[in-house]
Amino acid sequence: MSQPDASPPAAEPGRIVRRDTSEDQAGWGRWFPGLRTLRGYHVAWLRHDLMAGLVLTTMLVPVGIAYAVASGVPGIYGLYATIVPLIAYALFGPSRILVLGPDSSLAAVILAVVLPLSGGDPQRAVALAGMMAIVSGAVCILAGIARLGFITELLSKPIRYGYMNGIALTVLISQLPKFFGFSIDAEGPLRNLWAIASALIEGKTNWTAFMVGAATLVVILLLKGHKRIPGILIAVAGATIAVDVLDLAARAGVKVLGPLPQGLPSFAIPWITSADIVPVLIGGGAVALVSFADTSVLSRVYAARTRTYVDPNQEMVGLGIANLASGLFQGFAISSSSSRTPVAEAAGAKTQLTGVVGAVAVALLLVVAPNLLQDLPNSALAAVVIASAIGLIEITDLRRIYRMQRWEFWLSIVCTVGVAVLGAIEGIGLAILIAVIEFLWDGWRPYSAVLGRARGVRGFHDIKRYPDARLIPGLVIFRWDASLFFANAELFHERVLDAVATSPTPVRWLVLAAEPVTSVDVTSADMLAELDDTLKAAGIELRLAEMKDPVKDKLKRFGLFERFGEAAFYPTLNAAVSAYLASHAVEWPYPEEEALPGHR
Repeated sequence: MSQPDASPPAAEPGRIVRRDTSEDQAGWGRWFPGLRTLRGYHVAWLRHDLMAGLVLTTMLVPVGIAYAVASGVPGIYGLYATIVPLIAYALFGPSRILVLGPDSSLAAVILAVVLPLSGGDPQRAVALAGMMAIVSGAVCILAGIARLGFITELLSKPIRYGYMNGIALTVLISQLPKFFGFSIDAEGPLRNLWAIASALIEGKTNWTAFMVGAATLVVILLLKGHKRIPGILIAVAGATIAVDVLDLAARAGVKVLGPLPQGLPSFAIPWITSADIVPVLIGGGAVALVSFADTSVLSRVYAARTRTYVDPNQEMVGLGIANLASGLFQGFAISSSSSRTPVAEAAGAKTQLTGVVGAVAVALLLVVAPNLLQDLPNSALAAVVIASAIGLIEITDLRRIYRMQRWEFWLSIVCTVGVAVLGAIEGIGLAILIAVIEFLWDGWRPYSAVLGRARGVRGFHDIKRYPDARLIPGLVIFRWDASLFFANAELFHERVLDAVATSPTPVRWLVLAAEPVTSVDVTSADMLAELDDTLKAAGIELRLAEMKDPVKDKLKRFGLFERFGEAAFYPTLNAAVSAYLASHAVEWPYPEEEALPGHR
């Protein structure tokens, strides 16, 4: 170990570390970030990591159990899904203090698959949830190796907000029956709400269980802002003691967790039937998308705080291995935690040793004192999950988006309603579909403009924005603010011809201001050839200005560069306009300070 130091290494002031340039990063160190951290571990960090690990344990136990129950599996498996993933991520994960484990954002996704397929059989539910974790892990690992860590960036912020708000509502609704002390037999958020309302009207509420859950929720929410105070531990411990001392399970019918099995998680392949394969594959893929989206965002936040670089592809690999390990050791799908990670940070965590200490402490609890939480009331567990679901809901930033761009706000609302009405899995599909449509729409119907010369402003500008802009007789300068591809090729063709048709003077040249065009595909290349033929038939020459070299390379492959001729390409708009004025002897009065060379 190295000499003592107070904190993990960070970048020099004024710099941000973008890559790890150490020698072992190119070899084994790239795949085992934990070993690389261990090689540079400072003795002074040890006491911080040990203390932070013990503090973290106070949250790992109640939260792990609560999210397991919310995911449709027995509470003990939430602890199994805490122990193994923390150790796996400590070895393979690139982030120094990120805490992984069962998470509320995944609970609805897992439950949507487990609940209808398990038929109430706990062991079948465990197998289904475990196989989902394996599928999720495999998807993340393959995506990380293929360097697809960017894929979560395809979902815009409003769509992410909409999806997470829908998940939060789904999770919250699923916990209300336990919170009120009764059970329902329904599937889907809307049916659940109807069944819950019916049960409340029929007077099925166990008011003692409700008061225990409500008190737990209030304590959690009141102490939520104090990072150094374990609000969840205090609330859950208080509820457990109250149920035990007052014997509320026997006297008032308050349902409790019961004794946990003694022992540690063991290796077990979660076998499922052939009929379960398709929904498990879909669910596992959805879990992979959600968990990596959450993890990548949180990882970037803490990397920015320490001004260090975290490889998103290695982050995906680390998350995948943690999920794979969880599924093979009787756990279920896990993600990063936006509630437990700040606790670890506030407690002074320096490295992933904090997570290892927490995992060992949870394991010791299962071996030494498995009955410690047997009087933990179900309504208190529901309160833990409800508090987390409330924390997922985003309102403030959506208000900002509503003020800035309302159509994106309504996209977010559609995603929220889609998840709440259709369910978590279908909601993810809807979110992805909307993201694809949103992406294609921007390129499908892009902005275009005819450019003119505005007095007192350098360059050429949109004549709609500058109504007093002057057009050069016989010249149309047309700008297309997007790539050219199959979806917008026909629209481009129509708008160019419209620009020619509405020109106040007969057109001799059409100059495409091609600087915004970043790509051309085969369909649009064929369209350009057709456009060239149409323009030539009308006695109009097509010219291109400011086209990027990579786009020119594509035109060469498509045969268009040779068709147009090198003389048809100009490095700037000014050069194209100068060539037009010279070749057609057009008198064009530029302001003195803006005159082009040779044309005063």
